[in-house]
Amino acid sequence: MINYKGKKVIIIGLGKTGLSCVNFFLSRDVIPLVIDTRVMPPDNNILPTEVYCHYGSWNIKLLMTSDLIVVSPGVSLNTTELKMAANKGIEIISDIELFCREIHKPIIAITGSNGKSTVATLVLEMAKTANWNAAIGGNIGIPVLTLLTKDFDLYILELSSFQLETTISLKSSASTILNITEDHMDRYPGGIQQYREAKLRIYTNTKVCIINQQDKQTWPLLGYDSRCISFGINSGDYQLDTFYQKIRIKGQPIINTSEIKLIGQHNYLNLIAALALADAVNIPYKSSLSTLTKYTGLPHRYQLVHEKFGIQWINDSKSTNIGSTKAALKELQITGTLYLLLGGDGKLANFSSLKPYVSAKNIKLCCFGYNGYQLAQLKPNSLLFNTMEECIRTISYKLKSGDIILLSPACSSLDQFSNFEQRGEKFNQLAKELG
Repeated sequence: MINYKGKKVIIIGLGKTGLSCVNFFLSRDVIPLVIDTRVMPPDNNILPTEVYCHYGSWNIKLLMTSDLIVVSPGVSLNTTELKMAANKGIEIISDIELFCREIHKPIIAITGSNGKSTVATLVLEMAKTANWNAAIGGNIGIPVLTLLTKDFDLYILELSSFQLETTISLKSSASTILNITEDHMDRYPGGIQQYREAKLRIYTNTKVCIINQQDKQTWPLLGYDSRCISFGINSGDYQLDTFYQKIRIKGQPIINTSEIKLIGQHNYLNLIAALALADAVNIPYKSSLSTLTKYTGLPHRYQLVHEKFGIQWINDSKSTNIGSTKAALKELQITGTLYLLLGGDGKLANFSSLKPYVSAKNIKLCCFGYNGYQLAQLKPNSLLFNTMEECIRTISYKLKSGDIILLSPACSSLDQFSNFEQRGEKFNQLAKELG
């Protein structure tokens, strides 16, 4: 346990993560300071009174006199103020780094553009089925520092590229980068290579790397090495055999896909990645297999939420980037018309790679939100609306048996919703109302 007494600690950004950092330092007899550029940040009303807060702008004077800065993942390291602090030699870290300095138990670390939450939750369920005392945290919505209040046998961390940028002490038993597709380009001026380099930090001190056989960007920087175990489609140590519809480990069939409740090739890949991670930390094999046959998935991730009169409504609101939407489109078998709902804030992504995926005559693009106009340019005769609700209410009158309404937006929800969950719940409500 590191002693932070006597250090002037500044926490940048409040909310769940910032508040967990405040409580962490208070438990170690350090009173931190908080800076948040928002005038009324979330959770400011429950901060202990002894914590000094500066809201509404940066405070350079405070920042430059600090010994340690703990930055929330939503705050870019490219801001002028943080660059000034870094140039002065002030240490800038994340809550994940604080956590890793405290923990000496096995850690499974998971990142990737898509599928992180599904894989992390699957591994947790595998561990629980084996009666392991396991916990999950990180980017999945549970700040990791809150896990320090109890002792666990295994920690499963879902990590974003932002969190990995400021993490140095992560030493995991097994780590994976599930996939890398263009995302968060508004935070990475160096493009996808800079984004990839942030993800690759997950492998720095890991014992086992679980890599995607088909996506070489997920491999360690120097390529395949002795730590690597692969997963993939029709290849890899853990593989999905699409001809016989089986999952195999080192060539041996272990389960038919028909026995699994999750649907879609991308979900089968998530499943085998989770199985590889579980095996790497010796979760009993029978427990893992049992979990595979029972797990039904997380909300807002390629969920069939309503079906009536032969019309399917699929909620894939978690598709906040292009790669995730491509994965969803690969899965569909359409007998009627697919109404694809695209829109939101694309985070400066280039949408042109979606064109081949939406070119079929029976796919109708229904676009909305901040980047709706750009998305509508992907195909002639696309429909353009201000909001998702306008879009759904308009097309609901045209639906026929065999049609599919797919919300797979390829964008973040933050232009019109608080998060992807709120967007997904609105879709569910409209599906049940209009379907």
